Amino acid sequence: MKKYEVNPIAKNQLIVSGKGDSDLWKEAVVLDDFCSPWDSKIPSRIEFKALWDSEQLFFCFTVYDIEIHIEKEDNSIDSINNSDRVELFFRPDKTLNPYYCMEIDTAARIMDFIAYPDKNFNFDWSWPKDDLWVKSSINNASFVVEGAISIASLKKFNLINNNQIETGIFRAKYSKINDTDYQPTWITWVNPVTETPNFHTPSSFGILTLKD
Repeated sequence: MKKYEVNPIAKNQLIVSGKGDSDLWKEAVVLDDFCSPWDSKIPSRIEFKALWDSEQLFFCFTVYDIEIHIEKEDNSIDSINNSDRVELFFRPDKTLNPYYCMEIDTAARIMDFIAYPDKNFNFDWSWPKDDLWVKSSINNASFVVEGAISIASLKKFNLINNNQIETGIFRAKYSKINDTDYQPTWITWVNPVTETPNFHTPSSFGILTLKD
């Protein structure tokens, strides 16, 4: 499995601004080896970073794309699902029974749910609101999605084992194909080696290692 090392920082030092502009992000390893296995076009650059302290797991996506699609009819699941977004999936083990998903668009709207094998999704479930913080920003060259997840909630859902978190890191990119329709491109850190796009499979996960 692919691995990414999450470097430690002092407690209560990183402020989530939605811009990824804290100097502490210089302490993070840059993960940028994303691919779109089902599309011949090379995706725009994505940088993912993570840090942690004793209380929070921090994450930051920087996506170098200015052609952003966001559906703003309402704040429903369908609206977020039809927008450009980044995604984090967490699982206790490879059975995916269950696993936890959070999909976040460029306006920091969150579509979070608990899932079970065979794409059995429960959208009535959501991450505890006091355990997840997300902000975002858009500039001339990129958009940023930055957030923090409480370590306590990750432990509650049995997602930290031996200082490792089994994680999927993804992006959905929507491109206009005619006057009314958009087509998604599916981008992933780990190539799941599936015939068609599928993030909801055991082979799409890697490991985040929380360093001491």
